[in-house]
Amino acid sequence: MLDAEVARRMLERLELVRLDPARVLDLGAGTGRDQRALRARYPRAAVVAADHSIEMLREARSARGFVARMFGRAGDAVAADAHRLPFAAGAFDLAWSNLALHWADDAPAVFRELARALRPEGLLMFSTFGPDTLRELAEAGTEAGGSGVRAFADMHDLGDALVAAGFADPVMDSERIVLSYADARACLADLRVAALSAGARLVPRGLGGRYRVRAIADALERRRAGGRLPITFEIVQGHAWRGVPKRTAEGHAIVRADFGMRRVRTAG
Repeated sequence: MLDAEVARRMLERLELVRLDPARVLDLGAGTGRDQRALRARYPRAAVVAADHSIEMLREARSARGFVARMFGRAGDAVAADAHRLPFAAGAFDLAWSNLALHWADDAPAVFRELARALRPEGLLMFSTFGPDTLRELAEAGTEAGGSGVRAFADMHDLGDALVAAGFADPVMDSERIVLSYADARACLADLRVAALSAGARLVPRGLGGRYRVRAIADALERRRAGGRLPITFEIVQGHAWRGVPKRTAEGHAIVRADFGMRRVRTAG
């Protein structure tokens, strides 16, 4: 599946990062698809799965029980709105979010919440969909006489939002993964199962929806190449470190000075 492949690529990037987190947040954890990999990577860490869907978290809890028996360490599954996380400031050392940010109504607000929930110099690693995602479906929808799919955020805008939220030196890049389908109806059904909001908006339910599905399927069929129907997903990946605060909660500047091996913090 696409999310599993993206998770694998994200984990490869973590191999390059020196980090030994005590607490990890998996935001948009769904059914716990990344839990085993994160716990295997950080066996001493408590991994907290957070998602807006209680039904998915029930499945995650079941998986969590299995992982706890396998690895001897469990975390928690928490129902949470990504825009207002129910965690204390500085609660996590690592925040991970795999193909979930596109569900947020306000990505900058989510970044601000993640910055709050991370300790200073904690790491955020995430993936999301970029603007070129489902472009074939968008073109087919337009040809079928309706609007295209919703717009996904550009990686440069996401990078700017990270900096504004208090993250330092974000690293952003994107790549395209093309999946191929045997026929248009299989493609549209897969998008429904994946609960992609873009596909759901494009193909409504009801009688009108069935006519529209047929029109979109015909338009997709005209894009067949090599006997298959290609569908593009632009995957944006980013990571950034939580910046060290420059002011106290009261607004005083924080001055840091190194004396030998000691770090002294003073407020003024």
